[in-house]
Amino acid sequence: MTQRYIDHITETLGQIEADGMMKRERMITSPQGGQIAVGDRDVINLCANNYLGLADHPDLIGAARDAMEPRGFGMASVRFICGTQDIHRQLEQRLARFLGHDDSILFAACFDANGGLFEPLLGPEDAVVSDALNHASIIDGIRLCKAKRYRYANADMADLEGQLQLAREEGARFILIATDGVFSMDGTLAPLRDIRALADRYDAMVMVDDCHATGFIGPKGAGTPAAAGIQADIVTGTLGKALGGAIGGYIAGPQPVIDLLRQRARPYLFSNSLPPSIVSAGLKALDLVEAGDDLRARLFENTEYWRAGLERLGFDLLPGSHPIVPVMLGEAQLAQDMAARLFEEGVFVSGFFFPVVPRGQARIRTQMNAALTRADLDRALQAFEVAGKACGVIT
Repeated sequence: MTQRYIDHITETLGQIEADGMMKRERMITSPQGGQIAVGDRDVINLCANNYLGLADHPDLIGAARDAMEPRGFGMASVRFICGTQDIHRQLEQRLARFLGHDDSILFAACFDANGGLFEPLLGPEDAVVSDALNHASIIDGIRLCKAKRYRYANADMADLEGQLQLAREEGARFILIATDGVFSMDGTLAPLRDIRALADRYDAMVMVDDCHATGFIGPKGAGTPAAAGIQADIVTGTLGKALGGAIGGYIAGPQPVIDLLRQRARPYLFSNSLPPSIVSAGLKALDLVEAGDDLRARLFENTEYWRAGLERLGFDLLPGSHPIVPVMLGEAQLAQDMAARLFEEGVFVSGFFFPVVPRGQARIRTQMNAALTRADLDRALQAFEVAGKACGVIT
């Protein structure tokens, strides 16, 4: 590289630092859990996607370990060459049954699933109508396809209907509405019942990214479509949050759709298969999730208690009932300062700011999980009170 280019990158990094937007990583020296070790300190973790507390569950660790002796460490290949074991298909079929679909297809991550979804299914004669707050992976996946793009304001059904009308007037052959089931920065749920009704009225399809719902929202944790009592045409999701917190994504839907994705989805065709240990643990995670009503109850009890405690202290929260509870702070540097002070008080959180959220909407996104005890939450609330007063957020 030329020195001029290196100087340009260095200047960009300097500006990120000056704007208070530099992201830094702390080194965890323990398994993921409600409490974790960071260096030589034990802290309460309020920012993992470990909703059901399964990331260090002994049954998942055992399933992963037990799979390696008979099945090996890795597949060293993509699926269609020589990278498919019987357990890959077992997990795909199990996920499909759990979600109420014909079949599913595994990817390395849900980012890959969303990245590979749209291009094989939609052409230039088609249209995608996307929620304005959709995850970056949906946005990137849509950019990779040739379909015409329409966008509607977050969860605004009048705007969605207007975009559907426009797509029909402009001659779209097929229309796919794309939405997160849960908008992860805000913890709000998409109005899927209304979206399904509009889709049916305008002969459109519905795709839902359910990463922040699968395992703990809806009956038996089957997700936001099940909670809303509707059938989404296509659902994408992850093994990397409530289903054990490792890695792996999937798409579930009608058999012909899954069959075509197996032929043409580029992240599937050009990425190694999931390791056997991850697949085996994924199967065990589904066992725990389907029998996990107690974990889901504890998760939402923690959420209610945590939200009430923060409101009592005077923090500005976004409304909702999801285990994502954003504490709104406004400016990036304040979010960074607050997170740093909370760490001093023994609570691990991260500041969220542009480009993850819009400018001026910086926050600390707290997340509940079933592994947190009432004592953990009380200690964390005390830390928020101390840090909030020190940073001038509350009085």
